[in-house]
Amino acid sequence: MDQTARAAAFLDKGGVGKTTTIAHLGVALANEDLDVCLIDLAGKQGDLTKHFGLWSEVRDEDPWPNITTVFQDQWASIVDQLPNAVDQLIMSTDEGPDLIPADEGLDGLESLLGSIDDVADRYSRLDDFLSEYLDDRYDVILLDLPGSTSNVAYNGLWAARRIITPVRAGPFEAEQTSQLQTDLSEIRSGQGVDVSLTMLIINEYDSRKTVDRELFERLSQEYPDELAPEQVPGSQDVTNAQEQGQTIFALESPSKTAKQAREAYQTNARELLSRIETIETGVSQ
Repeated sequence: MDQTARAAAFLDKGGVGKTTTIAHLGVALANEDLDVCLIDLAGKQGDLTKHFGLWSEVRDEDPWPNITTVFQDQWASIVDQLPNAVDQLIMSTDEGPDLIPADEGLDGLESLLGSIDDVADRYSRLDDFLSEYLDDRYDVILLDLPGSTSNVAYNGLWAARRIITPVRAGPFEAEQTSQLQTDLSEIRSGQGVDVSLTMLIINEYDSRKTVDRELFERLSQEYPDELAPEQVPGSQDVTNAQEQGQTIFALESPSKTAKQAREAYQTNARELLSRIETIETGVSQ
């Protein structure tokens, strides 16, 4: 990797599998011998952290500094006084990626960031942190963002620029994807940030179901360049693994559907990197 690839899972809706997608793409990329860091920004509930079985450790230790700290004005002073401050943010998972866990103070950042008048300062704090402290450490950084637009989400969008959006078949997915494109267009025009939908993934995909096939056909027509090469089939093993603090990559005896899902994530991870590299090369030219 010539430079660190960044991407974020985002859709202004919960329950579509953003956290699951980031966890599994992160492990898939680590399987490609890449140094990967996952950052849990989706809220104080710490779902991405739970996905790797680390939430109880975070809650017991109540670490400081934490991800909330990097958004605060005091961060530069903290780093000066604690040379290992960045190392204290990072946890190792048993599946390859490193993780910066969520913190209960994340929800309180809304008022802090909202009080900053300068838009660039308000939304670039995470980007500044990644550029200065993490890009030299990792090949890939993936962000799990809140399921609604917020100051924290905007920080994630500014920092990542490349968006991964999982969807599930349902009555409103077309409107949600269309609204996402509108949101990203408004950010590009209003805030001058090059943010784009890079990969659209159908979760719990079942080609035997008419609603799933119709969704796939519609997205293939409307988003031919953004749709992932493989859609992720549903599998009870995903839930089973989550309950054990694992991804399906860690299962010793995965079901047929879990094996298919693993293959889909691995293929999509490779394609995600390829798309990001293509975009960044084009931007740099």
